[in-house]
Amino acid sequence: MSDITTPADDTLDPASPQPVHYAEQALLGALLLEPHRLQMLGDMAPEQFADATHRALFAALRTVPLPDAEQHARNATWLSTVLAAARERMPTLPTSYPHQLVQACPWPQHLPAYAQIVKGEHVRRLLRAHAIDLAQAAADASHPDPVAEVLARSDALAALLDRLTEQFASHPGSMPRRPPPSPPGERPSAEAVEEERMLLASATAHPSELAETRWLMPGDFVLPLHATLWECLTALAHRGADIDPVTVLWEAQHRGVLQPAGHAGTTPEEILAIVSSPAGSLAYWAEKILRRSVLTHARGLAATITSLTATPANPPRQLVTGSRRALAEFTTVINRLRHATTPAPRARPATRATPARPRAGPPALRATR
Repeated sequence: MSDITTPADDTLDPASPQPVHYAEQALLGALLLEPHRLQMLGDMAPEQFADATHRALFAALRTVPLPDAEQHARNATWLSTVLAAARERMPTLPTSYPHQLVQACPWPQHLPAYAQIVKGEHVRRLLRAHAIDLAQAAADASHPDPVAEVLARSDALAALLDRLTEQFASHPGSMPRRPPPSPPGERPSAEAVEEERMLLASATAHPSELAETRWLMPGDFVLPLHATLWECLTALAHRGADIDPVTVLWEAQHRGVLQPAGHAGTTPEEILAIVSSPAGSLAYWAEKILRRSVLTHARGLAATITSLTATPANPPRQLVTGSRRALAEFTTVINRLRHATTPAPRARPATRATPARPRAGPPALRATR
């Protein structure tokens, strides 16, 4: 997936303009005043402007030949040509707006600074758009393989961050300001809860298979109780202890799952019910839970990046650094899924060593035997 074109405010005078609006006006005003400075902007593109009117004007500036400096100082012919070219994209563009942009430019010499502001806010919009795209893919229940779609979107996000890192290298002060706490998650579906119960029961009934599902982590579970019971099972297996519903219950008591008598909380009967009704294979349930966890973590990644971009105090360098860290955490979940779904290489069968045949002697010697 290529860079996403983000929606923008198409009005000339937004009710509450953001700082980038004034930077875009100042940049365009500088170019209208001194067109030769356009060469200082390198490969800057119209898509990097937030305002549609500004995109149209910058595209016109890119296409209209530069004027003669002396003629441009004497008349407004070139400005009229730029306005006509911009109106091909934005027919409602007022005749007076280019003059308004000229007035909005404090110093044409500050063009590089204005350009950096515009590019920085474009980074913010790009990251936000990729986050929205990722969240939509993770929530699309109609897709035949939402996990595959999420992986494709996360790869696109990673490619974008790689390009941005070249422009905004991190340094010790690059950590972004902490985003606001995430809102409480949605209530787990009955299907997810039931799948986790089937997993725990299958693991209790077939503990020898636990070694094949080490890639499943407590953080993949939707219920904290189920995550703790999974920790109980893996801890017992690690110690080589006997595993059955009773030993799991005893381990759960030591981990604080059970509440004293007379207090609200999980009861021994509830735990025994969870781990005593196996159905299906442990690997099957484990993969389903991990795939669901990938979607959950993808939504968390999208929420983190959205929160980062919604904080105006975070400059581009901090946005890139914070997004890369969040993506790295998500990548660990993806790597576990790839490990779980990649068939183990088959061991080559051992071949029996063939005894060396005795070398024949010289023909004359064979003939005398």
